[in-house]
Amino acid sequence: MRLYLCATLPHIISVPRIWACLAPNSRLAPALAVSHLHTQSCPANTNTAMPANSSKDVLIIGGGPGGLATATSLARQLYTAVVFDSGVYRNARTHHMHNVPTWDHRDPREFRAKARADLLARYHTIHFEDTAVASVRRTEDGRFEATDASGTTWTGKKVVLASGVRDVYPDIPGYDQVWGRGVYHCLFCDGYEDRGAASAGVLAVDDLGKAAHTLHVARMAKRLAEKVVVYTNGTPELLKEVAAALGPDPAIVLDDRRVIRLQKAKEESSEVIVHLEDGTTVSHGFMTHKPKTQVNGPFVEQLGLEINEMGVIKTNPPFYETTVPGVFAIGDCASPMHAVVNALAMGAFAAGGLAAQLGAEPAE
Repeated sequence: MRLYLCATLPHIISVPRIWACLAPNSRLAPALAVSHLHTQSCPANTNTAMPANSSKDVLIIGGGPGGLATATSLARQLYTAVVFDSGVYRNARTHHMHNVPTWDHRDPREFRAKARADLLARYHTIHFEDTAVASVRRTEDGRFEATDASGTTWTGKKVVLASGVRDVYPDIPGYDQVWGRGVYHCLFCDGYEDRGAASAGVLAVDDLGKAAHTLHVARMAKRLAEKVVVYTNGTPELLKEVAAALGPDPAIVLDDRRVIRLQKAKEESSEVIVHLEDGTTVSHGFMTHKPKTQVNGPFVEQLGLEINEMGVIKTNPPFYETTVPGVFAIGDCASPMHAVVNALAMGAFAAGGLAAQLGAEPAE
């Protein structure tokens, strides 16, 4: 028997745990059949009352794009979920998001608000809690228990971590002032608005501390500025590697002097002033740098999850279940590609895996 679930569950991809749920003797088919009989109308523009002491199908930790995408897909299969939104977002400093069709150069706050409003207006099985989650544990019966910041306990069959990451700034005074306001981690997301700048700077430390990564970003910056200065920040070995790989390119200049301070030139512009160890100052239309990141929350330790070599939660694509059965991770906390469209896609695919597992479990 071949069972097509939809485009989000391509039958040609083998994922043992998910596909085990699709065996001919599983309860997936009757579970889905019963779910389609549920035709109760949805209330408009209200957060569905959902007492904490009632068990949910899924606990979604994170109210950003990934968590919202997961909730939307689950709602369309009538699964119940609580979305915990701490109000902490990595892109909180920006007023414009990009690379999202229909939402290009628009405020991410409006995106989140509209996604939530759409969910609450059309569907009735999703509930939002504007609070952080303090802890998550697996209970003796195999479910999961989450305790929020107020001490309220919530129970669910599955957990989705969409909690994001936090940036770990380099030890350079002034970095916090310019991060996200002139120093950008992604030149697809930012930089276009500053195109034509006389110069751009690349801070080649942390995740850009390798020649290949440095050159890739420098060449992207060159598309948007007349000249690019790469600061290897007192690392002569890196400078030599970059120079050897770069070859002759008068538009990219290498500088190994240490950066001792970064300063925003004007509040209303992206211009950044670089203060160097010899007292020299250099001004750039914008800069780019990718700092180290850490997964948000205590959930990796609490649930015993594995972290991969890229420093994010280890998952099994395309459904993004972690090394702990029943726990899924999506978005920035589970991918080195920190972008809204990636989080949206991961959230939708994770919902496909969740639906397969939940549908195959015995009815209660």
